[in-house]
Amino acid sequence: MRIACIHQGYELYGSDRSFVETVGIMRETFPDAELTVVLPRPGPIVPLLEPLADRIDYEALWILRRKGFARLATFGLLRLPLALLRAARRFADCDLVYINTTVVADHLIAARAFPGRALLHVHEIPQGLTLALLRRLVLWSRAEVVFNSQATRTAFAPMPAGRTQVIYNGVGGPAAALPRHYDGIRRLRVLMLGRISRIKGQDVLLDALALMPEASRRRISLRIVGSAFEDPEREAALDRRIAGSAATLEIERLPFAQDPDPHYRWADIVVVPSRLPESLGRVAIEAMAYGRPPLVSAIGGLAEVVEHGRTGWCVEPDRPECLAAALAAIVEGTTPWDGFPEAARRRYEALFTIDAARRGWSGLLAARAPRP
Repeated sequence: MRIACIHQGYELYGSDRSFVETVGIMRETFPDAELTVVLPRPGPIVPLLEPLADRIDYEALWILRRKGFARLATFGLLRLPLALLRAARRFADCDLVYINTTVVADHLIAARAFPGRALLHVHEIPQGLTLALLRRLVLWSRAEVVFNSQATRTAFAPMPAGRTQVIYNGVGGPAAALPRHYDGIRRLRVLMLGRISRIKGQDVLLDALALMPEASRRRISLRIVGSAFEDPEREAALDRRIAGSAATLEIERLPFAQDPDPHYRWADIVVVPSRLPESLGRVAIEAMAYGRPPLVSAIGGLAEVVEHGRTGWCVEPDRPECLAAALAAIVEGTTPWDGFPEAARRRYEALFTIDAARRGWSGLLAARAPRP
């Protein structure tokens, strides 16, 4: 069996890690398959893929991105015929082409000419005209579609019956939840981990801290971990904002970490203050795996991951005052959360482990196995 796995990224953020995990499940399902991974360029993801793939190719994929879209829609159109030709050749040579995310436009366009060979994995909830464009592209492809959450499937609805299903991303974690080490006396260790962008809401969190009573703010230690995608000025702006914060704010800003384990071990709770819908919320899931209750925006897949008042907390998105009130209640002890770490771990084990994802994918992939 010949399989090609196409990915639009090369870093190690949420969709990148999910891609690695799904490729691993494909390798387990088809151990003798000839498996090729296609990336736009080398990057941190490559060492994790090398043990799984027979070959890794680097190609100028025709990827729909908001940044640089004007150029893509003008001069970039000159590259589209060659990108479509390469994609068509790949479909002709393969039994299965797994396309990770809807922005890999060249392969979705080419998929229509090769019915039954494309498997699209949707990890995003775009907005407005972008959603309308990507939905049309998905319908055009006639690919079988796997959504990573009910929220994602709802965003792209309606879709043809029988060609879609939901499989939660499998997320690796420690063998067991870590013991809770917050005693209510020292500062509460609050972690925010993820790409630096307006959508992720680092500034919302800083605004929330500024709104808190000074006595509560003094009881928080914040660690922001992440880097901006090809945007050093955004990182510099965040650093300036942190440097200009009040002296009562204890904030540490660290760059992207390939292994987030030490950060989760440091944390007491994890904050995900996204402004726009997350398709699922990998950081919140990882936090629950470690027994670190997440405080998240009640939007998109995050509201599907976190059970408010049981495994973590959900607040209105893009409302710093709501986030400030939730943090203050936690540090002041007015919101009891003694059982949250254990409940969070149980929910993780029930829905979001690699084994849970493997069970979801096994039937789907087994139906595509070549018959003797």
